[in-house]
Order: sequence, then C-alpha cells, then structure tokens
Amino acid sequence: MEPRRTAWIVAAFAAALDFALVVCAFGFVSLLTGIEVIVDAEAGLFVAPAAIGASVIALLLTLAVTLRRPDRIWPSIIFSAIWAWLALVVVSVIGYAFASSANTLLAALLFGVGFGIGWFGLLVAALAAMTAAFAVPVARGRGSGMERPRWPWERDDEE
Repeated sequence: MEPRRTAWIVAAFAAALDFALVVCAFGFVSLLTGIEVIVDAEAGLFVAPAAIGASVIALLLTLAVTLRRPDRIWPSIIFSAIWAWLALVVVSVIGYAFASSANTLLAALLFGVGFGIGWFGLLVAALAAMTAAFAVPVARGRGSGMERPRWPWERDDEE
C-alpha cells in the first residue's frame, strides 16, 4: 500500500481515537475535580466543542503529513501536540470573541490562552502526543507490509 494512503488511513483512525480520549478525559477531569470545562459563561456552549473539533482536525492533518515517513517518530509526536494545542487556543480565542459581549481582543486572548494552559488545554496536547505515539508504529507496520488481523474463520485452514 502506498505511504500516502496508509498515512491518511492511520491518521483518520488516530483522530477518532484522539477525539474519544479527549471527550473521556474532559469528562473525568471535570467530574473528579469539580471544575467546569469552560469557566466563563460568556463563552457560550459552542466554544469548547469547536475548539476540540479544531484540535482533532489539526491532529488528523499533522499525522497525514508526518506518517508518510513513519520511521521518524519524534516529529509526529511533537508536531501533533503543538498543532492540536494551537488549534484549540486559536479557535477558543475566535469563538470567545464572537460569543462574548465584551468584544475586546484582550479578553478573547486571555480566555483562549487561559483555556490552553489550564487542565483541559494541556490534556489536549498530551493526548495528541500519546495518540501520535501509538499511530507511528501502526503506520510503520502497515508500510512494511503487515497485513490486517484476521478472525479465525477468515484464515486458511493450512495456517
């Protein structure tokens, strides 16, 4: 299978995994610490989902590019964490600027950066790095000709 197609397939599954991990981690951190994901009520209901969606898309695109060369693990991990975190912060700033009644760039920047350096923002970066660390060996195996796992009834009787 060509490296470009393999990279997109693995990146898509990794992005789905990242989304599931982020939602699960946000839920557990919020439950166990009693902290709301979005503390400022002026941000509205859609800032956090939009920011998470942007971070997952950033992870997808980063892995689709970096997994074309799966022999390099560190660029995939580092760039995935950085781009996912930056996408989260940028969309948080933009979302807050549109949703809040303050309408000041400083308030939006403070909100976005505060969200990015809080528990939830740091979780996004950490989970993106972890997901990329799992995606690289999968892409490496797919690129070296590894076949997909088969159920017992799919295998030949001679094996």
